[in-house]
Amino acid sequence: MYSDRRSREFYILAIFFAVFVLFLYGPLSAIVILSFQGPNGGLTFPLNGVSLRWFANLFETQAVGDFGGSFRRSLALGIMVMAVTVLFSLLAGLAFRRRFIGASALFYLSVASLVVPSIIVSLGIGVVFQQFGLQPAWYSSGFGAHLTWTLPFGVLIMFAVFNRFSPSYEEAARDLGATSWQTFRHVVLPMIAPSLIGVGLFGFTLSYDEFARTLMTAGTYNTLPLEIYGMTTNVTTPVLYALGTVTTVFSFLVIAATLGLIVLLNRSRSKG
Repeated sequence: MYSDRRSREFYILAIFFAVFVLFLYGPLSAIVILSFQGPNGGLTFPLNGVSLRWFANLFETQAVGDFGGSFRRSLALGIMVMAVTVLFSLLAGLAFRRRFIGASALFYLSVASLVVPSIIVSLGIGVVFQQFGLQPAWYSSGFGAHLTWTLPFGVLIMFAVFNRFSPSYEEAARDLGATSWQTFRHVVLPMIAPSLIGVGLFGFTLSYDEFARTLMTAGTYNTLPLEIYGMTTNVTTPVLYALGTVTTVFSFLVIAATLGLIVLLNRSRSKG
């Protein structure tokens, strides 16, 4: 008689997954809870009342910390990195579809920065800027440092995408009289659009959260991760937790919007 009872391995894996989720989101849930401390609350449990005071405090003038400015810089930097990562990852994916001299060496060189410690990359870029008499800044040296982190991921993703992409679609379009640009615009691009959105999400989130590669390259003005790190040694109120909650919610909204866009693209492509 057929039995649909779960095996012992299933429950072991389920318990392991539950422990993993608890380990992943447990500290985050503590930050969220403590951000709702009452006006006289501290940095630890138990809660001393419940209020939104610390969220409101984020929009007031702070003695320590520039929340608004650091957030705007991180947002602008993330968008810049995202755009360049998507463009160059796409171009690299298209270029590597055909063999050319030095392709292997160029590939390994492009992903080499993934194995180099991030702080070393940051230090090296900062030293080079100083040697050339240039002032490090988040929009120049910091921008370049982030690209050494996001571009290899984007390139690897596009390699995987084009490795599974059948050239028969392009051949069919050319047989119907389409030019190379028309084939790319109306055939290739719509099919790889969800993957490009994924590359963009990777680029933005990796840049938005990056700390080590920004440490020596941000210059005078901090990005949000650097600002939060600086606050941990100066701010002694739950406003730090409120900031963590707001930035976490923002990150989840970005991910949700990206996934929603991918779903809409898949639906429109299936209807077409």
